Order: sequence, then C-alpha cells, then structure tokens
Amino acid sequence: MKSPPASTPAATEIPHLRKQGTATQMIVDGKPFLLLAGELGNNTPSSLEYMKSVWPTLLKTGLNSALAAVSWAQIEPQEGKFDFGALDGVIQGARANNLHLVLLWFGSWKNGESTYPPDWVKRDFKRFPRTQRTEGQSAEVLSPFSDANRDADARAFAALMHHVKAVDGQRHTVIMIQVENEIETCDHSPAARQFYAGPVPKELMDFLASHKDTLIPELREAWEATGFKTSGTWEEVFGQTAAAGEISMGWAFARYVGRVAEAGKAEYPIPMYLNSPGSGFRKGQRAAGCPCGGAPMPDLMDVWHAGAPKIDIFSPDIYGGDYPLMCARYTRSGNPLFIPETRGFPPNNLAARVLYAFGRHDAIGLSPMGIERPPAPDIELTSAYNVIRQLAPLISAHQGDGTMSAVTLSAKDPPLKIKVGTWTLEASFVMPRTQPPAPPPPTPVWNAAAIFIQTGPEEFYAAGTGVNVRFIPDTPGPPLAGLATVEEGVFVNGRWVPGRRMAGDDTGSRSLVLPRLHDEPVDRPALFGPSQKGIQRVTLYRFE
Repeated sequence: MKSPPASTPAATEIPHLRKQGTATQMIVDGKPFLLLAGELGNNTPSSLEYMKSVWPTLLKTGLNSALAAVSWAQIEPQEGKFDFGALDGVIQGARANNLHLVLLWFGSWKNGESTYPPDWVKRDFKRFPRTQRTEGQSAEVLSPFSDANRDADARAFAALMHHVKAVDGQRHTVIMIQVENEIETCDHSPAARQFYAGPVPKELMDFLASHKDTLIPELREAWEATGFKTSGTWEEVFGQTAAAGEISMGWAFARYVGRVAEAGKAEYPIPMYLNSPGSGFRKGQRAAGCPCGGAPMPDLMDVWHAGAPKIDIFSPDIYGGDYPLMCARYTRSGNPLFIPETRGFPPNNLAARVLYAFGRHDAIGLSPMGIERPPAPDIELTSAYNVIRQLAPLISAHQGDGTMSAVTLSAKDPPLKIKVGTWTLEASFVMPRTQPPAPPPPTPVWNAAAIFIQTGPEEFYAAGTGVNVRFIPDTPGPPLAGLATVEEGVFVNGRWVPGRRMAGDDTGSRSLVLPRLHDEPVDRPALFGPSQKGIQRVTLYRFE
C-alpha cells in the first residue's frame, strides 16, 4: 500500500495549499486535510445562544469542519470600532467540539446584493454609491466602481484577518476564508457605462497576450472572434455579445475583491476562495451598453486570475444541473475543487456528490448548505463522510497521481469506463434488489456512486453503492481479469481491519459488486447498512 507523503512542516505553520502531482491539497498543521464540511445558515453564527443547539447536530452529522458567516455589520457596527465577540464565541465553540472553521466574509456583497454592510454604509448613498437599474434608480448593491466602497471593505476585512491571527494564529481552528459571496450584477450607472465604453485595461490585455495559448477556451473564443485585438473597448475586443459585458464586469469585481483579499492576506495569509452560482457565459445575447455579470464562473477564471491573484480557489455552488460537468469545469487551469454549497437532488444525492468529488476531482472539500436544518443529521451525508474519513490517508496519498477515480450513475446511464492507474474500470448501475414502485417523471432516483483507489499492481480499495465494476488491464499480459480475494472491512486509525470475505452470491467471478440494501427506502436511501461496511478490498488475477 502506498504511504502518505512525509510531512516536515511544524505544527505551527499556518494552513496553506500545497501541490501534489496534478492535485492541490489543504495542509493543516503539516498534514493533508480533507474538509468534510457543512455550511451553517447565513445568520446562524450571529447568535452564540442559538449555536448551543447547533453544535451537537454538526457532530452527529460527522463533520470535521463548518462554514460560518461573519458579516461586516456584525464586526464594525460603528466606523472604525470593531466588535469580535460573536466570532470569538464561534471559534471557541468550534474548538470545544474539535471542529475547524471556514469563515465566510459577507462584506460588500452577498447573493448579488449588499444586505450585510453596516448601517453607516447603507445610509450614506453619496459616500458609498450603489449600482443603478435601467431607469436610473439605485439598487441595493454597492458599486464595484467606487474606491470608497472598496477601501472601507478592505479596511474591515484587514481588521478581521488581523484579529483571527491574534486569537487563532497558533491554534489553526480557522483554516480558510471566503471573500464576499456570489457577486453578480448589471450596472447602468454613469460610472459603469463610462467604464464599459472605455478601453480594456492594459493590465488585462497584457495577461491575455502572455497566456494566449492556455486561456480558458470560452474566453479565448470570445477574443479570437474579433481577431485577437490587442486594444480597444470591451465590445471591440470581445464582440457585441453578452460575453463582453460579463468579462468587463468580471474585471471590475476582480480588481475590487482582489484589493480586499490583498489587504486581508497582508495580515494573515491563509487560503482564500470565492464562490459562484454561474456555469458559463450567456449565449446569443447582445451587450446592453453596460457591464453585466462578473461572477468568477469557469469561463471567467482567467480574468479573475489576472485581476485578483490573491484569491486561491474559485468554487462552484452546485444545486441542480449537471453535477459532473460543473465539477469538471471548475477544475480547469489547475483550479482546485472546493464545493462550498450543495444539496442532494436525484440523480446526484449527497452521498454520490461526496464520493465523486473526492475520488474523481481530488476535491479539497465539500459542504452542503444549511447543514443544521432538517433533515439533520442527514444519514446519507453522515455515512459518506464516514467512508471518506476512513479513506482519508489513502486519498491524500493518491491525489494527483492518476491512481484514484470515481463514478456517479443513474438508472438511465449506460456502463461507464474510467481509467484508474494501470487499469480501465467498466462501471454499471445496479438496480435495488427490492425494487420500489416506479417514481413519477422525471425518473431518476436510485443514484449510484463509487470511489476506486489502486494501491498495488493488482490491488484496489473501493467504496460505494449500486455499482457493478469489471476490471480491464491496460498493461501487457493476459487480457482477462478475475477477482482473487474480496473482503469488506473498515480502516481503524489508518489500519485495514477485514470483515467478511466476499464470494458467491455477494460477488461474481469477474465483477466487483457494491450492492444496494434490501430495505432502502425510496425517499431517503441509506448509503450503508449495519452489515455493509461500505469499503471493499479486492485483489485481481489475470488469465486468458
């Protein structure tokens, strides 16, 4: 079995990111750390009394980390006067429950609006200008074209990071921070229209020119459509399309947020990320004469890399839609995968999302939204996190070297082939043994998922549910493969403890079966039952 990489940094080293092969790992106290996280409701951490009933739920769910918001209004109720009482209480509560924290900075923007700045900012429209709607009316959104807005936010964020370092710089309860939240808007103000009618900044043009051959394809295509112009207005460089408005607003937000992040990192440089609900450029729409959009969606990541280099990760909020596609789009150009907001919807429930993110895309972590809300604790999430926790040393050791992958399948999907180390695995969907009545359209329920790790030339560990897998060798030798030994078991303190030895009805001669339970309910299936440990070790042999 491959051993985890040796860790030489002292435990006093602050949380940071480290490359391993093609993967990026979160390092906490000198060791790789997988965030088995959950995001609290937006306002939950603002009350320490309210949090008293929340901590037990987080522990029952099996988390090792929680995402907790800190608002600008909360810490700076009066300009220049800071109050970190609630934050300190949350940090102490996390320590008492052996949890790490990821802080969410609700500064200038939250969900595309400005509802979390303090009252002294909200009331002063002249000093802190807003964006405008088409008819000229102000929106409740701070303008990204205002130096006063940016500098006030940056000062507050710097004060926050200074305080976190002072109270936690040696303990490392806080390991990462989100800078702003889901920023995106259309601005029809005179300042925005003037910016959009003006030239593309030379700083961005220089970045595009020096990275021309490695740009995100959608951004490169928008630039290529105008003949790779090296100067001009946004529409002259990127065309009279929605993409031009989104790129321009992306740059405006990136420069603003980049300055905020820079001020914070000067105080305490732990990893910082920004989340986005977007999947890509809007298609087929002409620009409206103003910048519109701006979220750090996958098409815009290069613009954000140029404008906000202190942001380490651009993260997707994935609820509905094509989950595997979103994961793939947000791992381009070396961007690490951290999913700060998600929920389970068929055919991609939480268990499937957890196994797939860590196995297929070397995820740093995953965090369902509203983790304390019913139905909490979530049995699917708890069982999946339990499996990842057991596999964590193996996962960390094999990230970035091609010897680990995962699948997620629904009942309508054909068999899927994936490359894992020196083997090709053909995974197919396994129908529940006791099939419940057919659901109303749209059909997919009973989703399946599995993670596979090659630990030797003919050895694998696998975990999942509802998947049948055949092994196809990719190296010279006999073309067929059979199952030599299959055993279920658990990892205890990193050591494999085998349970039942599997053969006969529980597995075939050539196919590994990660079965479904006989009694799984239709509405909320459990991932693993009491007699099913969730993890199997298999050794293979080859024959003709």
